[in-house]
Formats: sequence, C-alpha cells, structure tokens
Amino acid sequence: QVQLVESGGGLVQAGGSLRLSCAAPEHIFSYHGMGWFRQAPGKEREFVAAINWSGDATSYAVSVKGRFTISRDNAKNTLYLQMNSLQPEDTAVYYCAGHGRTSVYSRDYEYNYWGQGTQVTVSS
Repeated sequence: QVQLVESGGGLVQAGGSLRLSCAAPEHIFSYHGMGWFRQAPGKEREFVAAINWSGDATSYAVSVKGRFTISRDNAKNTLYLQMNSLQPEDTAVYYCAGHGRTSVYSRDYEYNYWGQGTQVTVSS
C-alpha cells in the first residue's frame, strides 16, 4: 500500500529547475525524518538528500550538494526537493522515503516507507 505520493516531476532542459513534492500521512511524517532517493535506468538506487524531523538538519549526496535543497512543511505533512541547475545525469525516477525515526539517514535500507516515484528527465 503506497502511502507516500510524489509529484512535480517532468521534462526540463539542462540548467533548468524543478520542485518535487511528497505528500505523506501524519504517522509517517510527523516528528520523523524523511529522504529522497533516485534511480536512473540500469543503475542502483542512490541517496539524494535527507532531512530530520524538525528540518534543521540535512544531508546531501555530493553530486547534488549546492544545487538541490530538501525542505519540509510540517503543517502540511509535505516534503520538498528543490532542484536547480539540473543536468542530464540527474535524469532518474525520484522516490520519497520515510523511516519512522527523528534523525537523518542516507542509506536506503534504513527506510521502510516508499513512494511510487516521479520521473525527472533533463534534456541536453
């Protein structure tokens, strides 16, 4: 049963921006850290960014640091990923994930709630 719902993906030119959103039920989102992962065709799923329950601690993959920003709106139970300066290598299906604890985690095996993903395609 999918409980996390991503939106905001699409096709964008290199250098452009997109903002992904993830709507989550309160029992997964409230007081719990969340993360974003991505999987490109033929590649393993990889960590993108994570945030703690309050939003004052974050972690990023080296490949996106300085270009992507993870944030959350605790009143709306919604997670965001602002993606700027997108490049063709950012093309992937992006997944929102939750782990039911308060802190920041970067390994996918630490997450037990996953959305179905949203496709991001960056053209050169």
